[in-house]
Amino acid sequence: MKKNTSIIKLSLGLLLGTILGGLSSCNPQKMADSSQLEFWTMQLKPTFTEYFTQLNQTFEQQNQAVKLRWIDISWSAMENKILTSISAKTAPDVVNLNPKFASQLATRNAWLDLEPIVPPEVKATYLPKIWQASTMEVCAASSQASNQPKKCEQQTFGLPWYLTTNITIYNQKLLTAANLTQAPQTYSELAQAAKTIKAKTGKYAFFISFVPNDSGDVLESFVKMGVNLIDESGKAAFNTPEGKAAFQYWVDLYQQELLPPDVLTQGHRRGVELYQAGEVALLSSGAEFIDSITTNAPTIAEVSAVAPQVTGTNQKYSVAVMNLVIPRDSDKSAEALKYALFVTNTKNQLAFAQESNVLPSTTEAVAQYIKDIKQPSDNLKDQAKKVSASQLEQAEILIPVHKDIHILQKTIYENLQAAMLGDKTVDQAVQDAAVEWNSLEDN
Repeated sequence: MKKNTSIIKLSLGLLLGTILGGLSSCNPQKMADSSQLEFWTMQLKPTFTEYFTQLNQTFEQQNQAVKLRWIDISWSAMENKILTSISAKTAPDVVNLNPKFASQLATRNAWLDLEPIVPPEVKATYLPKIWQASTMEVCAASSQASNQPKKCEQQTFGLPWYLTTNITIYNQKLLTAANLTQAPQTYSELAQAAKTIKAKTGKYAFFISFVPNDSGDVLESFVKMGVNLIDESGKAAFNTPEGKAAFQYWVDLYQQELLPPDVLTQGHRRGVELYQAGEVALLSSGAEFIDSITTNAPTIAEVSAVAPQVTGTNQKYSVAVMNLVIPRDSDKSAEALKYALFVTNTKNQLAFAQESNVLPSTTEAVAQYIKDIKQPSDNLKDQAKKVSASQLEQAEILIPVHKDIHILQKTIYENLQAAMLGDKTVDQAVQDAAVEWNSLEDN
């Protein structure tokens, strides 16, 4: 497997979040030697085999009582396999997941709560907003006969590991043809650019997916436009003037034929294909996609430049996070925590970020990562990495950590699609989405 292919898959996992249903039910069983500490990652072999071999050898040398077993799982199979292993109590000791999926199991107390056992000085080494991505309120189950309120507490179910922030990769040739001097920075500028580019060049400005189980970019755009998705009680908070305006924004772009028609049926990968073909002027993606563009579309790469991700008036930037979680049933939780902290410490995060071109999640590693980038540089990849890393200070998880967040995305996307197709008014679509979500929360 080519290195840039694995990196793209790694990034797609961050961008696409979780993919549910239709997955294999097979499950890797633990070896008979129960002294081994089992660690699962997602599709990092063979590209990063050497990195993890050296990393694990170093840990074993420093902790000679521990022997590691590293298992790499495909993206498409991980969720089903971890669900099966948790149920069968054959789960690994440390697992690489993302907060979006891990939070669904956190509400079932599947993960070890790290809040009381990670020393404050260690916690302080991670970017504060990124640490919060793996923290949520977990409520203990109570019997229906009990009149006592549920006991809820904040729990930290994972350690931050690697990150990506989207940037805007843009075709300078197409922007020049449309008499635009820079890439749009806000959604209002994006809408105007879409009109100008279509009128001047006949091309679309950009592609964004409205497929319910694909990218969360549209949901993140709502937050950037000032929309609260859910309130503190978990109820819908988007049936507001701001929420209706966000719905109307995307409905207008689609009905004015300023978005490719297949945004309703194709995922984020389609946007990459269209950009590489020179059919769209802008691509919202991770800096690691520069390698793909350079390899697959060198003529497009030659006219490409980079800018920060599009945001709203609140100047919020999104980030995608991968973390490490420890199953609560692990009989080696102390060793597992020690290993997870080792993998995610500043030195090892920086090494992995440099190897993979994703971003680290400790403050010191980010500062060193930016310092190590050659500047000034005419190299597009160096420029992309700098823009991506420079957004981390403001970046945060925009989509709330909630066990049913994938259902919220599906509910909003389906009703938004109905409005885009003219089957519902915007007001009705927003109201229906809120009612559907609240009925789920009531149950």
